[in-house]
Amino acid sequence: MDLLDLIDAVQSVADGVLFGATYSLLGIGFTLIFGVMHKINLSYAAASIGAAYASLLVMSVVQAPAVLAFVAAAAAGGVIGGLVYLVGFRFIPLANPLATLMSTVGLLLLIDEIIVHATDGVPLSYPALFSDVIVQVGPFGLRGDLMFVFALGCVCMVLLLLLLYRTRLGLATRAVSQQPTASLLCGISTTRVNVLTFVITGVVGGIAGAMTGAAIGMLSPLLSLPLTVKGLIVTVIGGLGSIPGAIIAGLIVGGLENAFQFFRGVSERDLYIMLLLFAFLVFRPGGIFAKSSGRD
Repeated sequence: MDLLDLIDAVQSVADGVLFGATYSLLGIGFTLIFGVMHKINLSYAAASIGAAYASLLVMSVVQAPAVLAFVAAAAAGGVIGGLVYLVGFRFIPLANPLATLMSTVGLLLLIDEIIVHATDGVPLSYPALFSDVIVQVGPFGLRGDLMFVFALGCVCMVLLLLLLYRTRLGLATRAVSQQPTASLLCGISTTRVNVLTFVITGVVGGIAGAMTGAAIGMLSPLLSLPLTVKGLIVTVIGGLGSIPGAIIAGLIVGGLENAFQFFRGVSERDLYIMLLLFAFLVFRPGGIFAKSSGRD
């Protein structure tokens, strides 16, 4: 490998790490729901894309700066998250894990079908901020839109961690996650905590969906499935229930994804990401931040 190829490889990894903030947010969403309810919400990534599409609808009605799209996506994500809990979890026996799992699969397909019928399956352009900005750092050029996506993702992660570890709601959420029976005896409403968890993760997912659209420059119904897979991979690699693990794993997956694409091409990129998942399942099944005590 000559110097130019090395520079291009490092450039690809850097772009992937910046975009990996999106995967981190998706992983956090999967992790929070799993940590609180011990359930996997397979409709999460589809709901995130749905929220991004909803923000486009808002932008088509209201003439406003492009940054409003991210605010609208966050609000739509919160609403969709609450509806997902109401439809997919509230009235389904939680003691039956297969029932809740299949309900989220049904919601994933439902959200996808709604998007396809509303858009005729045609990809739509999504507004990107600072897309014309390139920051030169030596021989490397950092895209302004990816830097904005990364910065926004970091802000969301910090705010979410502050919410979980510095507020009464965060204390109640962690209590329900660790000791649901004791939480009930202390007067904590598990239903209320579950609803708020889905709303909060929906807000995070809506922002992640908007970040995806802004980084790629478009939205497509075909994004739901790959983002679902990547979100689950990040959750497993980071360690089920570990929020710091989801953050680190998202950045790692983003960087390696671009590295594999650079060296092996886009057709083999996802194959190596899946092999990475299998390697973790074999050699470190608890993930990067595996803890003997369980969840955060």
